[in-house]
Amino acid sequence: MGLINTPAQMVGIAYNAGKAKGDLPIGQLFLRGIMGGVYIAVGAAFCTIAMTGVAPLLGAGFAKLIGGAVFPIGLIAIILTGMELFTGDAMLLPMAVWSGRSTYGKLIKNWSFVYLGNFIGSIAFAIVVIMGPFTQGNFTAAEPNAFGMMAVTVAIGKILTYKSAGDMGMASLFFSGIGCNFIVCLAVLLAMTAQDAIGKILAIWFPIMSFVVIGFEHCVANMYFLPAGKLLVDSFPSLITKVGADGKAWNALLQANGGISWYDVMIWNIIPVTFGNIVGAIVVIGATYHYCFKGDACGAAEPAPAAVPKLEGAAAK
Repeated sequence: MGLINTPAQMVGIAYNAGKAKGDLPIGQLFLRGIMGGVYIAVGAAFCTIAMTGVAPLLGAGFAKLIGGAVFPIGLIAIILTGMELFTGDAMLLPMAVWSGRSTYGKLIKNWSFVYLGNFIGSIAFAIVVIMGPFTQGNFTAAEPNAFGMMAVTVAIGKILTYKSAGDMGMASLFFSGIGCNFIVCLAVLLAMTAQDAIGKILAIWFPIMSFVVIGFEHCVANMYFLPAGKLLVDSFPSLITKVGADGKAWNALLQANGGISWYDVMIWNIIPVTFGNIVGAIVVIGATYHYCFKGDACGAAEPAPAAVPKLEGAAAK
């Protein structure tokens, strides 16, 4: 038996995965969603720390490459341990519905409670890193440490940069969401082609690394990135009026907006990115693979589970 599933088998696995996720009770979806949010936040925090101080020395592109190289740990943990991620479910549940294995009611249930769980898990981990490594408990200082400052810079770039562009910024968020989840769902499908853990890890790693390096927007990752930056600014309000060595504002966008509001977090990133992620999942990936392989997938045999060796003699007793 080979170590790679055919495209038809892959789509069949996706149908069944969507069915299984749709059948989960609310408590399971919510708890698994919380853990999924935590795992994505772990990768996002790792990314933030790994990028700190790199751009001035090696350039912005290399800084993104380093950040992207470590970010995939989140999706790897989710897939290998069976937790839930909204962006992957945005593809799998519609595919299950289209194949007749699930219903739109189950889709709405899954999306609602996984999304909420992802948000809670992501924010909870943001609070952990703010209380821990990004400040080391020193909230009387003028600013957080270098890692905390990087977290603020990331949040500003993901919110206020788009806000300053107005309608075109909103459109950019939407299209960045489409591009992101096209790649994330590709990673989910590629993981389904592999029959071993190493194959799944490699199948996930490079696509996820690519969306981070390109600069696309992922709603669940941003459920960590944006609250982390906003809460740090709230904890260190002097950052709003901070000036650099040249006497100019440390960050003109932060100063002009008087900080980062929850309105900014939701309207100028999370909501438009979520809609973009849904379109990328359903239209670009889910519908394409369903259309291309639905006939073959329904009749394709999934790989048989590995045989369990028989125990002999005393070990069998």
